[in-house]
Amino acid sequence: MIPTLLSWSGGKDAAWALHALRQRGEFDVVGLLTTLTEGFDRISMQGIRRELLHAQAQAAGLPVIEAWIPQAADNAAYIASFSDAVGRAQARWPGLVHIAYGDLFLPDIRVWRETLCATLGITPLFPVFGSDTAHLARTMIAGGLRAQLCCVDTTQLDAAFAGRVFDTAFLRDLPQHIDPCGENGEFHTCVFAGPMFNHPIAIARGDSVLRDGRFAYTDFKLNA
Repeated sequence: MIPTLLSWSGGKDAAWALHALRQRGEFDVVGLLTTLTEGFDRISMQGIRRELLHAQAQAAGLPVIEAWIPQAADNAAYIASFSDAVGRAQARWPGLVHIAYGDLFLPDIRVWRETLCATLGITPLFPVFGSDTAHLARTMIAGGLRAQLCCVDTTQLDAAFAGRVFDTAFLRDLPQHIDPCGENGEFHTCVFAGPMFNHPIAIARGDSVLRDGRFAYTDFKLNA
């Protein structure tokens, strides 16, 4: 099989991309590449704690390649960190030339990733791209994926949705203009169980806070 790195956010789409790749049997996901923010010690954008990231990786049976960026990082800082992380991954797994993403339908994001990967000589894969997100959301839930909302963009979705379980009741309650998978950035999730994991992760919900006057983050901790 072809060794492949997976861009890992800690959310449902990346988790389902891992499941989809394993189901296909053509690509061997050897590790997870995750961007974290310095000072916060959390996954960038999702706000998931680093300790929870590593619990997810352990449940998936995969190591993590960490790419650190400063707070309020610009595009150049992200690219430099990503490039360094890819280089470290290739040193660890010689012959690694593929990286997979959980993107669903935004063509501009896909083109940006393809352009970046081309400069590094690696090939991006998009195993769930083009999916009907309403169908995909139901498929994820029926397939055993379990997640909770860790970030809500309050300019698009009410902050009351922060922390909610990603389930059929949540899908029923979503306003019609909101994508069921949050692909337009309406919300982000933290996965704690699913067919991509060898065991569920016990998590405990913490406080919700509003950052930058816009993003409602809900904290999740490992539940000992």
